[in-house]
Amino acid sequence: MIVLGIDPGIATVGFGAIEADGAKISHLSHGVISTKAGLRLSLRLSRIYYDALELIDTFQPDVIAIEELFFNTNLKTAIAVAHGRAAAILAGEERQIPMYEYTPLQVKKAVTGYGHAEKKQVMDMVRRLLKLDAVPKPDDAADALAIAICRARNASSRIANLGGAECSTI
Repeated sequence: MIVLGIDPGIATVGFGAIEADGAKISHLSHGVISTKAGLRLSLRLSRIYYDALELIDTFQPDVIAIEELFFNTNLKTAIAVAHGRAAAILAGEERQIPMYEYTPLQVKKAVTGYGHAEKKQVMDMVRRLLKLDAVPKPDDAADALAIAICRARNASSRIANLGGAECSTI
């Protein structure tokens, strides 16, 4: 199973592609889609949408995993991230790829075993699990790989396969 993980944003959208065969996971690629701050919102969203389509066409994922929207206090930032997230979701829907969403807590727990792990711990576990020489850069790409790993681990979970708790599909 090929999983495309997406860490949504508007300036930077992280992506990470992995291949999962049961508990075995391997790294395919990672990187970011970047948009410039001075561009109109519609142009930024168009860039995210078309680049996400290109990623889907390149990796032919079986599923897409995307982080749920999470914000503390900055509503303006949250709205911008939501726009970028929607563009990525629309690309997945256009290609009819099943999509799963995960909270940051679920991603941290799947990758480190602890839902309140620090970012550095998550990054190091991504490196270890994918047998990489270094932590993937930039952070948005490493986050996207963590989201993909979360999906792979949920997909291979005996509880999920027996009809137990599972994140809803979009």
